[in-house]
Amino acid sequence: MSKPPLLSLDERRAALAKAAQSRKIRAGFKNEIKNGKRDWRDAFSSSDEVILKMRVKELLLSIPGFGETRVHDVMERCGISSARRIQGVGRNQRENLFRVLSKK
Repeated sequence: MSKPPLLSLDERRAALAKAAQSRKIRAGFKNEIKNGKRDWRDAFSSSDEVILKMRVKELLLSIPGFGETRVHDVMERCGISSARRIQGVGRNQRENLFRVLSKK
C-alpha cells in the first residue's frame, strides 16, 4: 500500500476545504433531483468537474423511487460498474441508461 502524499499543513487544509465544498455541491445537485427541480440527465451534460466525478450509483439513488436493488439492476442491465463515475460512462452505456430509464 502506498503512503499518502506529504502535504504541508496549508496544503492539507486547502485539500480538506476543497473536498468539503465538492461534497456540498454534489449533495445539493442530488437534492435538486430528489425534489424534482432538476433532471438526472443534467449530470451527463454538466461542465462542472465535481458533478462529473460523482458516481453513477449516487446519481441514480437520488432519483425518487430508486433504491439499492433497483439501481443495481439498472446498472447491471446497462453494463455500468458500481464504481463508475459519470465522466467515465461510455456512449453506449449512456444511451442504454437513458433508454432503460425512459421506460420507467
